[in-house]
Order: sequence, then C-alpha cells, then structure tokens
Amino acid sequence: MRSSGVLMPLSSLPSPYGIGTIGQAAREFVDFLKRAGQSYWQILPICPTSYGDSPYQSFSTFAGNPYFIDLDELSCSGLLEPEEYAGLDWGSRPDRVDYGIIYQKRYGVLQKAAERASRVSDPAFDAFCKQNAWWLDDYALFMTIKAEYNGLPWMEWDEPLRRRDPEAIAKKQTACAREIAFWKTIQFFFYRQWYELRQYANDRGISIIGDIPIYIALDSVDTWAHPELFQLDENQRPRDVSGCPPDGFSDDGQLWGNPLFDWDYMKQDGYAWWIQRIDFLCRVYNVLRIDHFRGFDSYYAIPYGSTNAAGGIWHKGPGMELFRAVEQTIGRQHIIAEDLGFLTDSVRQMLKESGFPGMKVLEFAFDSRDQSNHDYLPHNYTPHCVAYTGTHDNDTIQGWMTSAAPEDIARAREYLHLDDPENDHWNMMKALWSTVAELTIVQAQDLLGLGSESRMNTPSTTENNWQWRAVPGSFDDALADKIRHNMVLYERL
Repeated sequence: MRSSGVLMPLSSLPSPYGIGTIGQAAREFVDFLKRAGQSYWQILPICPTSYGDSPYQSFSTFAGNPYFIDLDELSCSGLLEPEEYAGLDWGSRPDRVDYGIIYQKRYGVLQKAAERASRVSDPAFDAFCKQNAWWLDDYALFMTIKAEYNGLPWMEWDEPLRRRDPEAIAKKQTACAREIAFWKTIQFFFYRQWYELRQYANDRGISIIGDIPIYIALDSVDTWAHPELFQLDENQRPRDVSGCPPDGFSDDGQLWGNPLFDWDYMKQDGYAWWIQRIDFLCRVYNVLRIDHFRGFDSYYAIPYGSTNAAGGIWHKGPGMELFRAVEQTIGRQHIIAEDLGFLTDSVRQMLKESGFPGMKVLEFAFDSRDQSNHDYLPHNYTPHCVAYTGTHDNDTIQGWMTSAAPEDIARAREYLHLDDPENDHWNMMKALWSTVAELTIVQAQDLLGLGSESRMNTPSTTENNWQWRAVPGSFDDALADKIRHNMVLYERL
C-alpha cells in the first residue's frame, strides 16, 4: 500500500519551554499529519543527548531524553506549579534550541516534580522500576555518579567506580538512594508520557518510525556497565573507534569515535544484548530504522587517538547471523535499513536476505561526487524501499538548490523539470511522491520551504547542529490540506 510520512524531530516541535516535548504540541502535530493524509511520523533517537547535543551520542541506548518531558502535563498532574517553569527564560529564539539553557534549568524543574512524586506511593512507578530494572538501575546509578563528578566521563572516575568494584557500587547505592530515585522518576515521567503519545498517534492512524544508532557512545552507561561487549584494552580504553573512510565527500573521512563492538564475544551468547536492544526499541516505536546498516556486514576501525579517519581498516561484521538470531527470538519486526553510503555486493546481499526495505535519497541522485548514485534516480526505484527527499544529515531542498554544485543543480532541474525556483521544494516532493516507492518520507522543513538555516545536521561538524525548531503556527490547516491534495493525486492515501 502506497503511503507517506514526515521526518520531524521531537526537539523541533514548537514549545514555549525551549525545546519540543511529547505533550500537546506533539499531539497537535499528529492531528496535522492525519489531516494531511500521512501515515507515518519519523523521529530521531529519543535517548538522552550528551556532549555535542547529538541524539546519536547518548548516555544510554534505553533511557528517554528528560528534555522531552512535557512540563505542562506534569503541572496538570499536580507535580509542578506553573510559576515554577513558565516564567523562566528558556531561550530568546523560538526557532532554535539553546541546549545550554535547557541543561542549566530543566533538571531543577524536574527535581521539584520528582520530589512531589516521591511523597506518594505509586504502584505504577514501582511496576515501571521493576519491569525496567535490567537497564534502569545501572542508568540511574551512572547519572548519579556522573553528577557527583561534575559531568566527567566515566573513564576519569576513581578506579573502584570506574571498574564497578562491587563494594564501591554497593556503598554508592546506599549513600545516594535519593539521587538514584530521582533519575528513575524522570524516566517514569518520560515513558508514561511517551506511551500516551504513541497511543494517541496510533489511534489516529499514524505509526511512529524511530531510530536505532548502530554505535554506542564511549561515555555511556552501556559501555560502563558492559565493557565486555566492546573492543577495549586493559585500561578500558578503545583499541579502535568507529567512522567512515575518505570519499568524494570528505578527504579525511568521518571520525565518529565510538567504541567498536566485540562481535566474537557477542556471538558466544547468541547476540543477547542486541536482541534485547532491538526488542526494547521495537516496543517503543512502531517501526525501527536501523542506522548504518552496512556496518553489520563490515565495519571501519580507526586507531584510537587518530585525528582523522584516513588510517582505518575494514573488518568483517556479524552479517545476517545477527538478524537471524533476532528474528528467531522476537519474531519478524517492522524494520527499515539505512543502507546509504558505499555499498558492496555483500551488503546488498545482506539487505536482500533480511527482507528489510532500504532507503533512497533523492538529493543523492544528482551528486556528481558519488559515481554510484544512479540507484537514487527515481526511474531506478523499486516498490520495496523507503524514499526520502533528504535525511536529517542532508540540507533542505531549498538549501540544496543553492548550495550544491551548479552542474548538480542543473541536472536536477532538467531531470525533474524544475522551472519554478520558489516552488522547488514542492516540485521535488511531488517527484518523490510520484515514484513507485511504497513509502515516502519528506523533511518537515521542506514542507515549509525553509533554507539551509533550518538544516538539522551537517556531518563532520560539531556546531549549530540539532537546533532547528518550527515556530508556532507553522503546520496549519491550509498546509495540511495542500499536502492531502497531493496524497490523493499520487494515490498515497
């Protein structure tokens, strides 16, 4: 069945409190999607962000981002007074997230709500802690200790805590019981609100596509609590780290810096951690997009301490063995494979055997730096794929039409018959909607016709990313009706 959706990060939703949340603004966006004839809402990872504010570098692969907790809903529950948060300065620009202000003020407000919640026995909270103890206990302790060390990475903690000495851990759990309870409480707040939002969306025919980053941050509870899962040396430092080799887009490649998985160790227990991770996130979302799918076939290893990615080498990954183990344990799931980048025959074979739909990105079709981009030309699409105008790592359409190489723009204009610059975004989206792809996804910024200033992320850069927000009133009925008209035209309802 042909359908369509919108890529809109939670952080980008309108909100008077500095960042998008999973409250009323999120429900209003669901209502907009329904009126616009959409079937999917794709978001970025919802895990807590660490240094750099990237959702792909998180303190935990299982926890929810406290920034997304809706303060108005906590107030309606009697856990906050409006004057405790509504009058605070959450940033001067409604179209940008100021993460510094959010970091400084959000936790103080949440602390008040958590303290009030702790005064009343709540069976739902007790059940949440019990059901999620396998990740929640370590997460709450990790965040408590990190706060004591003023945010220092766990690799710089005192050795007994760094190496999780049982006596040191037990003492910390006893001495910091109140702080640990706080971190558990805000996770309870988050997931209670999250599942209410997901149910609201599902009741209106909107499925949520979530994202699972392939790699884990070095400074994360996952690496601290389970160092055996990663390629670390005797000092708990990575031997090699993740990234991508040099290509036509970057002479130095991309140095991501994540620790690499010890696939030999994981194989011994049947990839239990990966099965647990995918199972959990498939319950959080309706559909799961697996980031950097080709990294399961082979992964690029860069010596730890390198200043760029030029000196890395390729190693063999687990391949289909991992995904067979997942399916045998938790059954067939709704999964999208992010199969972008340099693809080998073995990667294509892995995608074929998995049965997962891969991705097509329309902007890539005209990039002269990539000699293999013919797969992204619409006349080469097959129905079993998810087609995008661009992803969170790409410029907006209007931005791309002014920043790409002139010859690439000229080719796109000729191929797509683009002869109205002010409406390039609409005409490019129409070209996407008209393809045979069973599912198409467009960026929210493209629906609004925004330029490069609203780009979510520029790979290999660390500044001015993940900050764009839609201003209130952006997604109105007139826009929804215009989109719906195109859904009817291209039979995507």
